[in-house]
Amino acid sequence: MAVAVMHAQRAPSRLRELLSPNAVLLVTMLIVALALTTPQVVTIGAMYHDVYQYFDAANRIFDGGMPARDFATPVGPLGYYLFAIGLTVFPVGQPVLLAQWSILVVTAPLLAVVLHDVAKRSRATAFALLIPFLLFALLPFNTIDYYPLPGVDGFGIYNRQVCSLLYVVVAALVFVRNRRLLTMIVTFALSALFFVKITGFLTAAMIVGFAFLAGRLTVRNVQAAVAAFALLLAGLELTTGLVGDYVGDISELVGINRALLLPRFLQAASLNFGMFAAIGALSLVVLWADRRTLGSVMRSALRFRSATRLSAAVNHPACWLLVVLFAGLFFETQNLGSQALIFIWPVCLRVILRMRRFRARPLVGLTVAALVAAAVLPPPVEVIGRAARVFVGSAVTVPLDTHNLKSLGQVALRPDVALRVEHMTAFYPEHRVFYEDFIDLEDTPSPLLFHDPDFHASYLLGVDEAIDSIRALEARAGVRFDTIWSLSSYNVFPYLMDRGAPRSLHIAADPWRTVSTPDADELRAVSETDLVVYPTCPTTLVNGKLLAMYAPGLTNHTRITLDDCSDAFVNETFAAALRGRG
Repeated sequence: MAVAVMHAQRAPSRLRELLSPNAVLLVTMLIVALALTTPQVVTIGAMYHDVYQYFDAANRIFDGGMPARDFATPVGPLGYYLFAIGLTVFPVGQPVLLAQWSILVVTAPLLAVVLHDVAKRSRATAFALLIPFLLFALLPFNTIDYYPLPGVDGFGIYNRQVCSLLYVVVAALVFVRNRRLLTMIVTFALSALFFVKITGFLTAAMIVGFAFLAGRLTVRNVQAAVAAFALLLAGLELTTGLVGDYVGDISELVGINRALLLPRFLQAASLNFGMFAAIGALSLVVLWADRRTLGSVMRSALRFRSATRLSAAVNHPACWLLVVLFAGLFFETQNLGSQALIFIWPVCLRVILRMRRFRARPLVGLTVAALVAAAVLPPPVEVIGRAARVFVGSAVTVPLDTHNLKSLGQVALRPDVALRVEHMTAFYPEHRVFYEDFIDLEDTPSPLLFHDPDFHASYLLGVDEAIDSIRALEARAGVRFDTIWSLSSYNVFPYLMDRGAPRSLHIAADPWRTVSTPDADELRAVSETDLVVYPTCPTTLVNGKLLAMYAPGLTNHTRITLDDCSDAFVNETFAAALRGRG
């Protein structure tokens, strides 16, 4: 009988362990890995082309190249290394899912440490931190929709990765009580942010600096974190030279984008005005509600010149809200609204947990609850709604018919979009001059050209056809192009054809944001490239600008028509063989 009772008592305990936050996190990670082992098809969405850069970077890494040292990148190298590793382990993983989920290698272990510490005091609070994190980390959608038709977001992936890391940082700073664990989490998270995107690192540094003023970190904690970070940078610089080159790339990008900073502050504020207004109002209401207590603490701190009491006053939810709000606005200047301010949730959760303070003042409590809802509900509602639309709509989508694109071709289209792709694929070659005229105007046929799913599907079909054409050209002339480059923002040909890409050339090239006048090394790399592909279905302002910028490096190339949707510049090394074979 006693044994039966003991077993009955152990059963709920085992069930409790199975339903622990970290157990749920572990099972989720296993499901993610399983999903990447099978070919998944997703509905192509607006500005899908951002995901292509990961294949360009991964292929260069496979060839021994190093981001920042051997080729410039628009953001830090860590995301590209994680994608390259993921591509090796999960070669059939859907590109958007693989790129987005690869950061879980960093964020999931750090969040597990946070959840372990928090669950000791409150399992409900730990779950309240876990569930929103999984929602945003797993679903490949931005919180702002840039196109009316449903589809996954292949752009802003590294910004979503940064938002996940910032979420872990804020959750740790607000809820983790073990100072050693907190220091470890902050050190690893900031190191990862530095090598994912520098603006994410600066955003986290603002929040960590405030946490120090609020007494969440001691001087010794900060010294330990800085020392570990400095040691990491020094080690990487001494062994690879990566850090110096990376900082140089950042300086160049800052120079190119300096004039855009103020307009982007205004853009970020306007795109997310509802959330910013709700968070600002919430902080003011909470400050007003606690004005007497805060006033007393401040007077006591000033009277006794007590740093501890001053930190207690600073460590107030309203102050946290304002600091994280400002830091989030700063990050959004370079973020284009991917998953704006999702890391405000841990601070709002702290406000919710303090709601019992307002029991005697129901009107204040109701106001706080309404403002918290207004601040935190729009992002998950938007992401869940968009995911639902894509899931329901996928029942009638048709897969893109390609045979050279490996996992890059694992996309599907709505039937009406597929029909438009068919029409436009025939239309573009017949009206090439029409699109070239827009290059002379320095404009595009439509402001939404790069948003249109049919544009991206047409590009993929063009790449698929161009690969067939390149192979036919090689077979006819008896040559092999070992290095291939594309005069567009993304160069996927080397990965898809198992070839090399020219070093020194920027990936994700954008004449307005990431590249300027090419230097001698870049022009030399272009001149030594065996084959340069120029997409023409349609010709775009970006491609036209890149052609003009790199034209001095193409003087020893011969331009030919590769097929209806691509021209090619063939290095003179191969030109004689091509002429001899007709």
